[in-house]
Amino acid sequence: MRETLQLLRHERRARIMLAAVAQSALGTGAGYVALLLVAYDRWRSPWAISLILLAEFLPTMVLGPVAGAAADRWSRRRCVVIADLVRAVAFAAVILVGSFEITLVAALVAGGGTALFRPAMLSAIPDLVSGERAPAATSAYGAVTDVGYTLGPALAAGVLIFASPEGLLVANGATFVISALVLGRLDFGGKRREDEGAERESLLGETRAGLQAVLGMRAVAILVGLMGGAMLSGGIFNVVELPFAEDTIDAGDSGYSALVAALGLGFLAGSLAGASGGAAPLLKRRFVQGVLLTGISGLLIAASPGLATALIAFGLGGFGNGLFVTYQRLLIQSQVPERFRGRTFALTDTLVSWAMVIALLAGGALMTVASPRQLLVATGVWEILLALVAVTLLRGHWNERAARPLTVAPGSGGAGAGAADGVAHPYLGQQHPHVVGGTALWLGILDDLDQGRDDRGVELRPRVGL
Repeated sequence: MRETLQLLRHERRARIMLAAVAQSALGTGAGYVALLLVAYDRWRSPWAISLILLAEFLPTMVLGPVAGAAADRWSRRRCVVIADLVRAVAFAAVILVGSFEITLVAALVAGGGTALFRPAMLSAIPDLVSGERAPAATSAYGAVTDVGYTLGPALAAGVLIFASPEGLLVANGATFVISALVLGRLDFGGKRREDEGAERESLLGETRAGLQAVLGMRAVAILVGLMGGAMLSGGIFNVVELPFAEDTIDAGDSGYSALVAALGLGFLAGSLAGASGGAAPLLKRRFVQGVLLTGISGLLIAASPGLATALIAFGLGGFGNGLFVTYQRLLIQSQVPERFRGRTFALTDTLVSWAMVIALLAGGALMTVASPRQLLVATGVWEILLALVAVTLLRGHWNERAARPLTVAPGSGGAGAGAADGVAHPYLGQQHPHVVGGTALWLGILDDLDQGRDDRGVELRPRVGL
């Protein structure tokens, strides 16, 4: 928390960026509810809801790597501004044209804007702040977006008492315009990524080169694959949590809301836990710990006899989720060459989107043959197995105290891909993050991963552990 407060106190550009993202995320959370209501009103069919939900993921599933190539090819400030304006226009179209078909197309267009915004913004964060505060900016970005997405629907419930869903969509579109105006005037820093006078590949060529580069960085490719695997259980959990709350532990609507709030608060705490950053070995450990805690929480939720214990387990699950999402982003920002950051983030988003859609579709089918408790046990076991897989596959990577950014394997595509483009990576050499309260216990579970060294590089005697 201290690092986040220092970020807000000393980094003007970070304050402005986070304010713009926060109000936009709040509008998105509220607009999500309004868009579903408008779509269902225009086509009274369950398919209306399903298609709008799919529209959130489909653009990233199909165009994510291309959007990442755009974020690496052109100014990232320009990319985030264009993405915001595209989303504003999409919601304006929903208001101006009253058909379900246009609503669906607009939702797809808005999803395309999000597919461009996220990798461009995450790739740009290290250039927006001084090097030592880049981890705090990344963790704060994840925190404010999650808070916005969580509070937005609650805000919509209050606003809809005296306003129409269309009015909420207008407000959501306005938040994107505000974000575009604010971010468009912000100095994103960093150097120009295009080499003046150099022969340029096509956008699709750079997309292909980016995919080859990520595959050439073995540890990064493993990290991206693990995120997709984690979201398979995450999607099933999203399907199961409501029946578990209302039918299994008989918590009712208010209990379900409390569980969702506990999950969100846990995610917020997990995101902010990454504010101190650290060297690559520490970032790796924290990522694995987050996956493990998410799995343990699934088992604890399944075993919960009532609401009180479920609240604690949901909070733990949210903490683990926020932890592994944040530390995965920190690893990409610090270890991937700057010219490939956007494509790496976009590939992660693409796999996550595919995993979520597959899981959401499978979750409904699985609910017909298994109970919520059984599915929660399955998701918990899956996450724990993923943590063990991560320990095994990443054991030979990111282990030295003086860890350096990865280079791209020969033949992976992209001129000069083997260098980190002279970018200073801010997470290396950081001290062990300060952890508040009982989370220190959980964050110490796997501290022997670094091949017998602690966070200060001091030799340790061999210990039994993961």
